[in-house]
Amino acid sequence: MSYHPHGTPSFRNLIIRPMWITLKTALRTVPFLGKLSFLKSGYHAQPADMVDPETAKRVGKNHPSSGQKFSADRETSQIMPFVERPVTVMYPYERLEDLEPWLFVPGNYNGRIGVIWETCTACKACVRACPNDCLHMTSEVRVNVLDTAEEGDKWHGYGGEIEVGGLAARPREDFHEIEENHDLVNDHEPAPQQYDFGEIIDLSGEMATVRWTDGSGQENVDLQSIKPAEEDIVSGRIDLGRCMFCGLCMEACPFESFFMTNEYDGMSGFTRQDLWMDADRTRVLPAVHQERVDMELAKRAQKEIDKRARKAAKAEA
Repeated sequence: MSYHPHGTPSFRNLIIRPMWITLKTALRTVPFLGKLSFLKSGYHAQPADMVDPETAKRVGKNHPSSGQKFSADRETSQIMPFVERPVTVMYPYERLEDLEPWLFVPGNYNGRIGVIWETCTACKACVRACPNDCLHMTSEVRVNVLDTAEEGDKWHGYGGEIEVGGLAARPREDFHEIEENHDLVNDHEPAPQQYDFGEIIDLSGEMATVRWTDGSGQENVDLQSIKPAEEDIVSGRIDLGRCMFCGLCMEACPFESFFMTNEYDGMSGFTRQDLWMDADRTRVLPAVHQERVDMELAKRAQKEIDKRARKAAKAEA
């Protein structure tokens, strides 16, 4: 599945768009005509400092590389500045999404591994399938997939129970805005958390006393406004230094919790420790594969309904 609209197979993306890109590239080499604004779309106006802060400190201000600016399309000659040619995008100083809209990562690109923790059961199928032993189990505080159902659904309430000493989660005010605004392809950072987590200190009627883990202190909240949370073991820590992006973990997952994203940032570093991705870096919002989350929700809910039915029948017998 492609995460970019230009990566969806269609007549426009397969025929019209490549022809238009080829035409624009050819027109850029024509004197004077190549300077027309509709041919550039800001592609040439993307300066990037090619020296990072650490290198600048090491080489000093008088080094020839310091202060130099380059753009994605460099002039081939000072005498004929209107003749330009496209060159390799100079990552990480330049990015595909910062240039023209038709520059994007293909939909079948195996980038950073993403995991939907809400459907992960820690069955270790991914760990056993990994040929390079780069997947490791860790703990992650999360909301049970059964508790993500809205009140009124037939499977609502079949998740965990709120109890003293347990964990609670409160959806943030911008819960839906986080799903809509987070771009899996272009946001090169951990997925934002949609819940505030806390420990339940006391229960009194329809109220609960919760100590929030973010340091904001204790607060009395309505039981209807929080969901039970749990700290589960998940395949959360991934060593990208050993990963060969074969996708076997994705194929082995029986719940389709694992998949390869299009996100390419953060997969390099100066030390091996920089290549260890913890659970917060691999967690992906359930909205990315919402249909799969709903299927898992219905399956687990039906399992819980059958379990309670058998328990009731056994009690009556």
